[in-house]
Amino acid sequence: MEKHGADIFTAAQISGIDENNIIDFSSNINPLGIPSRVEKAIMSSVKYSDRYPDIHYRRLTEGISLYENVPASYIFPSNGAAEGIFRIALCLKPDYALLTAPTFSEYESALKTVDCSIKYYNLNENENFKITSSIFDVINAVDIVFICNPNNPTGQITDNSLLEKIIEQCKLSDTVVVIDECFMDFVADKEKFSVSHLLGKYDNLIILKAFTKIFAIPGIRLGYCMSSNEKIIDNLKKAGPPWNVSVPAQEAALASVKQKDYVSQSTEYIKNQRKYLVEEIKKLDINVYDSYANYILFKINDDIDLKKEFIKKGILIRSCTNYKNLSDKYYRIAVKTEKENEIFIEILKEIMVNK
Repeated sequence: MEKHGADIFTAAQISGIDENNIIDFSSNINPLGIPSRVEKAIMSSVKYSDRYPDIHYRRLTEGISLYENVPASYIFPSNGAAEGIFRIALCLKPDYALLTAPTFSEYESALKTVDCSIKYYNLNENENFKITSSIFDVINAVDIVFICNPNNPTGQITDNSLLEKIIEQCKLSDTVVVIDECFMDFVADKEKFSVSHLLGKYDNLIILKAFTKIFAIPGIRLGYCMSSNEKIIDNLKKAGPPWNVSVPAQEAALASVKQKDYVSQSTEYIKNQRKYLVEEIKKLDINVYDSYANYILFKINDDIDLKKEFIKKGILIRSCTNYKNLSDKYYRIAVKTEKENEIFIEILKEIMVNK
């Protein structure tokens, strides 16, 4: 059973189509591609690969500090957000955790490495998989809470005011709240939804971010954790090997933080293409759920292995079978380029007509 998307190599093997010709709708990467300045920074950095990275990441943390408008002391750079998740589990060693269902699988994987017991807050399909105030009924007696915002795979976002209430209640019981904002840069008016302004107010808050998705550099591996809790930041540094962020990754980040126009352009492009995809999928009598991110969750009512059918056409989509609280009827697709989105809709129509 697949745990993540982006396995174009298996799709190529199954379909007999060259991996470079697979259209990957299973991976939620910015369809506009790597910004040219970021690509140039990566290429130029190769000549410095004969030296160790700065073990304290001084230039990197200063760059992220300016980008996020938080003190540099709040920042711990990681080898992708996934490393940050595993380091959080390792340095905090929680006994009990709360996760929403469905959500990103790496939270559970990381927590299981430290033998943490997990309980789940099932998101209601009838409420469009939104977190509501009912979460307070289950948030007690846990050491850590993970909330993905926007959530993966639903694309739903949690209101800022509700998140602060959750953080506030958790602070009373010394519960750490981890808000994963890896897809927040794709959200229009993200300032209304991000909780980064609460970092200085709550020392039980950790925010996860990554350059992977928005700057289309998953192969570079660069994420970061933010917290005003000095002990947490210090323990994150101790919870794994040094030099965890390579020279090319650091240079990619330093170039990325200057690409604000690119981020704005990407947000607008994805907003328009997401609208097109949602409207076209709905025409096929398929349940589509509101999304604020660069991916869309939908549910088919027919007994079809949609992923298998798309692979035959050289297109990879994400089956949501392995997500808790979802079934094999659910699929997630990324918002891609206009041409690729049109190809997807054309093939989806063909599959649904011939089912």
